[in-house]
Amino acid sequence: MSEDFLKVATAAKEAAAELAPLPRAPKDAALRAIADALVARSAEIVTANAADVAKARESGTPEAMIDRLSLDSGRIETIAQAVRQVADLPDPVGEVVRGSTLPNGLELRQLRVPLGVVGIIYEGRPNVTVDAAALCLKSGNATLLRGSSSAYSSNAALVKIMQETLAATDVPAGAVQLVPGLTRESVKHLMRARGLVDVLIPRGGASLISSVVEESTVPVIETGVGNCHVYVDADADVALAVRILLNAKTQRPSVCNAAETVLVHADVAAEFLPQALRALSEAGVTVHGDARVAAHAAHGAVEPATDDDYYAEYLSLDLAAAVVDSLEAAVAHIRKYGSGHTDAIVTRSQQAARRFVSLVDSAAVAVNASTRFTDGGEFGFGAEIGISTQKLHARGPMGLPELTSTKWVYTGEGHLRGA
Repeated sequence: MSEDFLKVATAAKEAAAELAPLPRAPKDAALRAIADALVARSAEIVTANAADVAKARESGTPEAMIDRLSLDSGRIETIAQAVRQVADLPDPVGEVVRGSTLPNGLELRQLRVPLGVVGIIYEGRPNVTVDAAALCLKSGNATLLRGSSSAYSSNAALVKIMQETLAATDVPAGAVQLVPGLTRESVKHLMRARGLVDVLIPRGGASLISSVVEESTVPVIETGVGNCHVYVDADADVALAVRILLNAKTQRPSVCNAAETVLVHADVAAEFLPQALRALSEAGVTVHGDARVAAHAAHGAVEPATDDDYYAEYLSLDLAAAVVDSLEAAVAHIRKYGSGHTDAIVTRSQQAARRFVSLVDSAAVAVNASTRFTDGGEFGFGAEIGISTQKLHARGPMGLPELTSTKWVYTGEGHLRGA
């Protein structure tokens, strides 16, 4: 472990101990100060970001990725506003999850407490630097941030501003730290910092998440890969199903809660597929379907689907499609190819809806609604650190409560345990 990394990790650990017992008021004041400083120093951020953007263009980075990387005064104001919104959210720390008085008179409470030091590994979106730091600070955690090398200048400027702002508040400046270094070695330091880092959250594509899960010795909350399905049941309202599918696929195709596969019950395929394929084509979507899907399409309108298509998280205007003979067959397909993120059923049958919900083992299941609603903001959490697809501790959109653990506190009056 390098001395540079050890220095920032130790500073984060010390800051976490100071931050944990702080009440809400100083944390909210610090967040609002950060928001104001980001806006006041936006020119400084834009200058640093311009260097990252120039390097990205020189290396041939696609424009879609450059757009994610780019910051201007308007985007910085949006980031600052998101920080203010986090300040307005309830503080989860200290919340009583459960409580009771035991038969022997002991008063027992389970309280929410911070996780400690949260490491975040993410790709080229500098807004995540501020979002993650704000959410962790509000929930009483220190952060170690490791963004992509493509955004290093931007991230360094943002962290510098946040640290300098915190130095004038009651929150320790060490609560927000940028992992030093541009090579993969710095990522490995973070993944192997067991004892200094309490939990690691990767945000990005499948390969990033897989490598962190497989290589880290620090506990990992797995997030984000979204091979989301829309199942059109035999008893579906066809017009509604077309609208839901279009929204799920095309409203924003590059995000993890966009639909990647549509499954259609054979009994409704002849009515649904011609309408859906026409609408998808008009929206610029390329459909990769099986022979039963292609039978309902104009010649050449459906590309033959491979196994890889059904496993794919396209994040583009592509959609896999298959006809199934039953709800159970749809569930079997989802179990084989899905990622456990979000899966939806469109049906007028309450029985079918209940059965689908009970059989599909995903972080979120939608009934007669778009997969695009799996989001912390849409769920009313105000913000999220990511969407967990694992089953331990946190599952689905991770808001402030998911950035906490718990401790048990029991209070007696000289209680002694007997035999």
